[in-house]
Amino acid sequence: MYSFPRAVSFGAWRLMMRPADTHATRVVDATFEFSPAGATHWTYDAYGNSVCVFTPANESNQLVVVNNLTIDRYPAPLAPQRYDPRSVLPLEYDANERVVLQPYLTPATEETSRIFLDWVVAQTGAPGGLALHTLQRLNESIHAQFKYGERNEPGVQSPSETLSRGAGTCRDFAWLMIETLRRLGFAARFVTGYLYSPGTHQGAGATHAWCEAFLPDLGWLEFDPTNGLAESPDLIRVAATRTPEEAAPMRGEVKDNVLGEMFVRVDVTSAT
Repeated sequence: MYSFPRAVSFGAWRLMMRPADTHATRVVDATFEFSPAGATHWTYDAYGNSVCVFTPANESNQLVVVNNLTIDRYPAPLAPQRYDPRSVLPLEYDANERVVLQPYLTPATEETSRIFLDWVVAQTGAPGGLALHTLQRLNESIHAQFKYGERNEPGVQSPSETLSRGAGTCRDFAWLMIETLRRLGFAARFVTGYLYSPGTHQGAGATHAWCEAFLPDLGWLEFDPTNGLAESPDLIRVAATRTPEEAAPMRGEVKDNVLGEMFVRVDVTSAT
């Protein structure tokens, strides 16, 4: 919900809130409630994420979007199996994979600080070691070493800022992991979605962010460094992009150049 000090008029808004139907997530029901009402149409972004374009029809001092979802989740937890010999360090992708994965292999930040370079070196696994173990170790290291805290200002901290502060939000930890992995030769991307939190998971109650990394034998794998989760049924993926800026769940135009306040609430409950 956005709240404004007076009635304003709106342009188009881009909503990225609907998970894709996959073998891991089946969308049983998905409906939006809008206030004020308006026209909608659906499309896909360049990554294949589902996008609703919504244009409010009337002026209002509030813009409310309620996203009702019912899904079935079919997790695929990590389990011992026969690993592709290419999934050892240094990691190797075949030619076709590299063409597709290149945007996720290339770092998106120009980090030259000593604190970040030393961090990357410390995360480097020994040649011949399993790439999966490097992913698991990095995921656990961020979870154990950094303090989680909500941060209301927009944007994402740079990896070096997160390292210097020793603290951040889910999006900051995901971005630190992604940019670290890219420098270690892994394809990695930014994921946004929802978190089911029956226990003490951090980041519930709002949209959540985590990391996906690609291994030749296992494909895209989910890692949530905020909570130390890997391929967890509690992670409900909505969208995956190269950078955090492209994964904004809701953004659009207010024509009257009036600043507003944003309020986000996410409730994820089990039907069983």
